[in-house]
Order: sequence, then C-alpha cells, then structure tokens
Amino acid sequence: MNRKLYGKNIYEISRPGRVGYYLGGNGCEDVLSSMPAGLMRGEAPVLPEVDEPAVVRHYTNMSTNNFGVDTGFYPLGSCTMKYNPKINDEIASMPGFTQLHPLQPADTVQGALKAYYDLQTMLSEIGGMAEFTLNPYAGAHGELTGLMVIRRYHESRGDMNRTKVIVPDSAHGTNPASAAVAGLTVVEVGSLPDGTVDVEALRPLLDETVAAVMMTNPNTVGIFEHNIPAISGMVHECGALLYYDGANLNPMLGVARPGDMGFDVMHINLHKTFSTPHGGGGPGSGPVGVRAGLEEFLPNPRVVKRTVDDEDIYALDYGVEKPSMTLGRISSWLGNFTVELRALAYILSLGRDGLRMAGPLATLNANYIKESLRDVYKLPIDRVCKHEFVFDGLADKSTGVTTLHVAKRLLDHGFHAPTIYFPLLFHESLMIEPTETESKETLDEFIAAMREIAREAAETPDVVKEAPHLTPVRKPDDTAAALNPVVTFI
Repeated sequence: MNRKLYGKNIYEISRPGRVGYYLGGNGCEDVLSSMPAGLMRGEAPVLPEVDEPAVVRHYTNMSTNNFGVDTGFYPLGSCTMKYNPKINDEIASMPGFTQLHPLQPADTVQGALKAYYDLQTMLSEIGGMAEFTLNPYAGAHGELTGLMVIRRYHESRGDMNRTKVIVPDSAHGTNPASAAVAGLTVVEVGSLPDGTVDVEALRPLLDETVAAVMMTNPNTVGIFEHNIPAISGMVHECGALLYYDGANLNPMLGVARPGDMGFDVMHINLHKTFSTPHGGGGPGSGPVGVRAGLEEFLPNPRVVKRTVDDEDIYALDYGVEKPSMTLGRISSWLGNFTVELRALAYILSLGRDGLRMAGPLATLNANYIKESLRDVYKLPIDRVCKHEFVFDGLADKSTGVTTLHVAKRLLDHGFHAPTIYFPLLFHESLMIEPTETESKETLDEFIAAMREIAREAAETPDVVKEAPHLTPVRKPDDTAAALNPVVTFI
C-alpha cells in the first residue's frame, strides 16, 4: 500500500494534464457543437486530473479506513452488530427480487408477497403476537408506528384523555423522541440500583391519562426485567397498553416471547436481531407486531393470504373496509424489502433450533467478558447480564483516563470501540455487546487488549490519553468537527 496516498482526497493527488481515459472518435464533438449556448458551461468544472491506477489505489486505500463486522470485532452495545452471513446478501440480490417493480400487479409478484407473508408470520410466532407489519423502515420508525397504533386504539374507544407515555430512565433515546413525535407527553420513571424499573415508583404514575408504558427487556443495561408480569397487570388495570422495544430481542430468541409476558405492541429491529449490515446509519427495518384485537389498527397495505381452489393467493389489503381504523401508509410500499429478505434467509438458515442457540450464546459471551474484566473496570451492577453489560469506566480513575480515552486506545488494537457514555445512568458508561457470533479466541484477544489499556492507564496514562496512534486520522477535535464539518473536497 502506498502510504503517501493513504487518506488523501482525490484532489490532493491530482496533477495537471494527467488523464485515465480516452474519448476520441465517439461523436461527442458533434453533440457539443449542436448544444444550445444557454446549456453550456461558462468555464470548465474543477475536476481532479488523475490516471486510472491512482484512482483505483486511492479508493481501495480509502475503503480500508472503514471498520465493519467483516473486518473485526464490533462490540457496539445496544446495536447488536453481529456477523451477517453472506447467503443473506445472495438471496436479497436474486434478480427475481431485485428486478421487480412496486407497481406490478399482485398476480405477477406472488413469490415476493409470499416471502413477505412468511416473514411476518414467523415474526408473529417469535414475538408471540397476532400479526406483524413489515412496513416501518427502522427501529425508531417502528416505535413511532407502534405508538400511533396505540393512540388510534384509544381514540377508537373514545378515550381521548390518554396522552401520556411512561418511559424508564434507562430507555433508548428514541423512546421519548418517538412518543413526542406521536403527539404524546413523556413521563419518566426511575430505576432501582439493580438496573430494573422501580415498580413502586411506577404505580402512582398509572392513571386514566396514560396511553402506554414503553419497556425494553432485557433493558438497556443488559438486565432482565423480572417484574414484567406485575408491571403488565398494573398497566392493563389502568386501561393502558404495554409497548415492547425490541432493540434487545436477540438474547430472547426462542427463550421468551414478549407477547407471553403481557406486551400488547412491539417492534423488532430486523437489522440487529436478524442480521443485516447496518453500520453508518442504515439500512434498517422495524416491523411492528400487535396482540389479538389490535390488528385492524396496523398500517396499510397489508399482505394477506387467501385460498382459492386449494391454491394460496397473496394479495395487498389496503383496509378499504375500515378506513377510519387503519393508520394508512407509513412508508413507501412494503418497507425495506431487501432487508426483509435478508431476515427471512437468516431465520430459514438457522431454523428453530439455531435461533434458540443465539440468545444463550450471546449471554454466555457477554458474561465471559464481564467477569474477565471486572477487576480492572468498574462494574456498577453486579448481576448476571443477558446480551450486554455496562462498565462505569476504569476501576482506577486516579490518573484521569476516561472512557473516551479507553475507546480511542482500543482502536490501536484493531477493535471497534464499544458504545460509550450510554446509558446515561452512569457517568463513564462503557457498553459492551459481543453477540453470539464471536469465538472465544476473539473474546480473549479483546479481553487482553482491555486489560492492557487498564495497565497503561495506571502506568503510562499519556499513552492512552493521546490515542489513537495507529489510525490514518489520529486525534481530531471532536467538538470542532461537529460544529464545523468539512463537507466538500475543495
């Protein structure tokens, strides 16, 4: 690799008169001569002048700046960055799917509609729900859709005073945001020292003004909410509904179902739990499931199956029979279809037994890392975790090495940093989620790197504070980069 070119933009390697193409004799001159003067540029565009090898090497080198689950361990807590089997991509790339047009008649896309219907049926079984819609584009979009379903349910009963949503202080940041966008007022409920929701603090908040309580189980600190049955009873007794944020569904696969716990509405992050590449903000998919009795409030169109002359026919239902009940459209067509295909391929590849192994393995991996590092990193909640856990920075903070310093130094060891400073329950949160797809050898290498950083923090703290040392871009001013981003080449 030519390190002199590594990280430079394409204009920096430009040289006057250098080209990597030949367009002679292709008739362009005739087109240009007949083009109206008003459409012509007054001066030539400022473009880089480079040869083809330089272009190829530039972009190849730039591609190595990206870190992904295909290049290394990605313990990003709350994001479930598990490895994505390549068969998922192969299935989603099949011409029979990619060359379809959303305006085709339903009878010409029966295979695609069957795939959609089969996935929503499987998710209903996995979640313990009556029906799912795959239309939402992302987890937060799913939250918004689920809350809109809840609001429409209360309105259909003439219960217009239910305008509040109760959200735990350990919730994902999108929970209160989604509630606000849905036109609902957010009420926060605190957590106990063990990380679970304070049931006694929740009790007086439940009245006739509450539309829903949003919960994640396991919660954001990786602890299983064992009081869910009691909470469910309290919520339903006051006439509200219980919403399940499916961001942390991965450790529950085949072990427990939100519907069986008493949840009424839920969303699933297909890109997390069911293995689609989603770094850098996308793509995503946030299917929403509902218990029996809430199906009519789901958005349209819905894919339905009808049997005609012993043959299964799949069709799109636009809810014309009860237009006042449904949400109508919440996305273009049927959501992120290729993400849905990847999820279907993943589920079919693992099967029932394979899915049942995912959660226990993710839980085993998380607890293995936690127990291996608890002597050098502060463990604020000393309990068996599920798929992830949170350290509150280093156990020894005397040298001033922060969680941010640890995360930056970890990049020098070839690992992506965990989630930091979230959840907000702890000042120096460092949230680690290994997922089930990592081997013990990889976990041991990560543990060794974290222990080495802890040793450096105690003995040579400046080495950690000045990290990273080995990345193409070393230590940018994060605040200045956010306030004054450089969004153009020149």
